[in-house]
Amino acid sequence: MQDKLKQLEEMRAQARMAGGAERIERQHKAGKLTARERIELLLDDNTFQEIGMFVQHRETNFGMMNNRPLGDGVVTGYGTIDGRLVYVFAQDFTVMGGSLGRAHADKIVRILDLAMENGAPVIGLQDSGGARIQEGVVALGGYADIFLRNVQASGVIPQISAIMGPSAGGAVYSPALTDFIFMVKDTSYMYVTGPDVVKTVTHEDVTHEDLGGAMTHNSRSGVAHFATDNEQHCLAMIRELLTYIPQNNLEEVPRKRVLDDPLRMETKLNAIIPDNPNKPYDMKEVIHMIVDDGEFFEIQEHFAQNILIGLARFAGRAVGIVAQQPMVLAGVLDIDSSTKAARFVRFCDAFNIPLVTLEDVPGFLPGVGQELNGIIRHGAKLLYAYAEATVPKITVITRKAYGGAYDVMSSRHIRGDIIYAWPCAEIAVMGPQGAVNIINRREITEAEDPEAKRVELVEQYRETFANPYVAASYGYVDDVIEPHRTRPSIIAALEMLQNKRQSNPPKKHGNIPL
Repeated sequence: MQDKLKQLEEMRAQARMAGGAERIERQHKAGKLTARERIELLLDDNTFQEIGMFVQHRETNFGMMNNRPLGDGVVTGYGTIDGRLVYVFAQDFTVMGGSLGRAHADKIVRILDLAMENGAPVIGLQDSGGARIQEGVVALGGYADIFLRNVQASGVIPQISAIMGPSAGGAVYSPALTDFIFMVKDTSYMYVTGPDVVKTVTHEDVTHEDLGGAMTHNSRSGVAHFATDNEQHCLAMIRELLTYIPQNNLEEVPRKRVLDDPLRMETKLNAIIPDNPNKPYDMKEVIHMIVDDGEFFEIQEHFAQNILIGLARFAGRAVGIVAQQPMVLAGVLDIDSSTKAARFVRFCDAFNIPLVTLEDVPGFLPGVGQELNGIIRHGAKLLYAYAEATVPKITVITRKAYGGAYDVMSSRHIRGDIIYAWPCAEIAVMGPQGAVNIINRREITEAEDPEAKRVELVEQYRETFANPYVAASYGYVDDVIEPHRTRPSIIAALEMLQNKRQSNPPKKHGNIPL
């Protein structure tokens, strides 16, 4: 028996050494941790239980039988984060470049199956050169098996991807199917075809970073959700994200004990809206003032910055926040902001996370480029997402709510549960200037002083229509509240809606305008 135990320990030591000391050192010099070091930082201390340590590939061609590392380039298993069960797989770049073959894929598939069966989040730490060429089509089949499970798990369990190195070709589609993608600045990149292929086909010179680096996908393409400073920062942020999210689609949102007074008033909010309706203010300041302890976990911070999305808490209850940002493009809805917010709304709805919408929207962005690139189709995504959502939905109109954008932003008409407005809210088909120019065109033209007449009519229109009381008279706004009462009002509404039950008509699925 002692000999058997010794053999077991030797095999475990061999598996833990992965690609060997030299390759581990190379990984460290590149500013990257090993797969096992990443898991150790991600999970609670001493909770990782490994599965499949002794798995080996079965390929016989190209001399592969002479290179059969234990674990086959991916570390898989489960553990806890803040005491809650999670499943994890971490590709090991020190073993054949983390390339994916049949056995490698089977280990990931097993983790995804276990996560689904047991209703717990799955976290994939990606660091791979792509499909293992020596294994040909079976490697491609392995990717497809993973993709299928990503789709089946979507909306059932949270799926998080962290790009910790390269992710190229077919490897990018598994992360793209998951809920959130983290990237690490300077050491991670993802693309369908790399710089060499791009140069061959299109004759364009581009670097790995410009084509698929962390900031490229966070600020330009919108593929990724977070850009982190280093791997330690990345893993810490994943841990924080999970504190806001339930384990699966059947659980309620996690509650956290907080000391922040639910009745706290913020008098600074009474002066945050400028007297000039065309002057911007920072919606992030509003968010930080009303949420628990000022903590706002922003998502896609660098992409489509005219809209803000993220997670926060009210009286300890996690919520999703969608808010216009008047500091960027006046908070207008455009193609990117509509898509960004729509996907987040659908995520929150899938996982029972209430939605709080802070609205200050002058409308949809006009322009030939927006129209020809499908603002109608993309704007409809956000409309669809809000209308489809059955979670509690609370809207606060802080200033402008114009045109079709008023309808889209979780209005009463698409099943918004509670609609509040600040006294300075302007709710109308369009802004006073545009409305007067259309309605009173002849009157202005025929006036002795057209400009003075226009100013007079604009002010009349604003007093008559561009206020919250017309909408409130129809019951489209439930209450006009002082800005300083925003926090306690939202908390009261969340408490009232905590047992909300609402469903959509029976169907296989809808046909969102993709």
